[in-house]
Amino acid sequence: MVTSLVRSNRRFLVAAMMFVIVVINYLDRSNLSIVGPKLAGTLHLNAVKMGFVFSGFGWSYALLQIPASRFVDRVNPRYLYFIVLGLWSLGTLALGLVGSFAMLLTLRLVVGALEAPSYPINNRVAATWFGENERASVISFYTSGQFVGLAFLTPLLAWIDVSYGWRAVFGFTGAIGLLWAGIWFSFYRDPKDFPGVNGAEIDWIALNGGIPDLSERVVQDKALLWADLRIVLGQRKLWAIYIGQFGVVATQWFFLTWFPTYLVTYRHIDFMKSGILGSFPFIGGFLGVLSGGLLSDWMLRRGVSLTVARKVPIIVGLLLSTSIAGASYVNNPLYVTAFFTCAFFGSGFASITWSLVSTMAPMRLIGLTGGVFNFIGNLAAIVVPVMIGFLIKGSDFTRPLIFVAATGLVGAICYIGLVGKIERIEEPA
Repeated sequence: MVTSLVRSNRRFLVAAMMFVIVVINYLDRSNLSIVGPKLAGTLHLNAVKMGFVFSGFGWSYALLQIPASRFVDRVNPRYLYFIVLGLWSLGTLALGLVGSFAMLLTLRLVVGALEAPSYPINNRVAATWFGENERASVISFYTSGQFVGLAFLTPLLAWIDVSYGWRAVFGFTGAIGLLWAGIWFSFYRDPKDFPGVNGAEIDWIALNGGIPDLSERVVQDKALLWADLRIVLGQRKLWAIYIGQFGVVATQWFFLTWFPTYLVTYRHIDFMKSGILGSFPFIGGFLGVLSGGLLSDWMLRRGVSLTVARKVPIIVGLLLSTSIAGASYVNNPLYVTAFFTCAFFGSGFASITWSLVSTMAPMRLIGLTGGVFNFIGNLAAIVVPVMIGFLIKGSDFTRPLIFVAATGLVGAICYIGLVGKIERIEEPA
């Protein structure tokens, strides 16, 4: 029975803490793209080598999703986030010292590996602290951190690059991460141990489908990874959201890697001006991710089914992301930016996909399902930067943008035809 106490609202503080981590997370993914033109000149890297450097993060990040998810299912988020955030921030600092292609690629692989548990941890924390009535909005809120950081801090990073050199950009972003790792460890706790949380808030979370005692439910079982993988890889519905996530992430990774280079090298836009124009798509992404989550939860509160409320923003967003191809057919920088802004708005609008992992995954395997989901989605972090490097023909960037648009279209088709009813998948007896 729900307690009569006035409900505390510490869960929103937890959401704000995750928001900051996501800002840091994406600054450390995208800082290389900001300094890409200067760094390529310093280290004498051609387009193909830059493609591999841009994808280096994605190789280790994607390939370690599944083993990292085992830690997420077993290790309290307070400790796991402190360790991985602190270590990847040290790796980011070290990127400011590189002097060769091999060292640069190696450190990007290291940072990618250490960031691998981040989104599965976010998903576990969201499942712990928020019920279905709030989860999409909260996931969209902290996910918006990736766009907020890039939209408002991209000009700052460009200014640091121009004023102090590309090495200072890595120093700045790495130092922020180290500071926040300490803050997270000092303040984060599970609901029953979090200062200021009362029984009414814990009851509210549980009543609406959250799992405030998730850490206590986690069983240190001895089930083989392969046995659990057969469960999360044996469901058509899950495969549909896995492939759909590839379409969402593909658009994001164009912006996280090649976008500044595209503006400077292939559209010949001044670097500082490109930093300003380059912030508009991220503002579009920010507005998209917030509006997608708010619309989804609004529909749910108005009596729309969970299936429709979740799928509509995702499908519409993926279809909007295909507008990225239109940038190849205009010359005015403002029109180019408009197409990119529309595409990134769509990608953000579709970014409530993580809410489906919390809702559909077998309860014991939320972390593993999130790991597989993020692994397949972030294969785009490997494929997209490298494919763009190979698809560029001289100064023509048309084929790479059509390729990115196609991934969004395939993702929309998966959600339209394969996901079906959204409900929790039970483990086989």
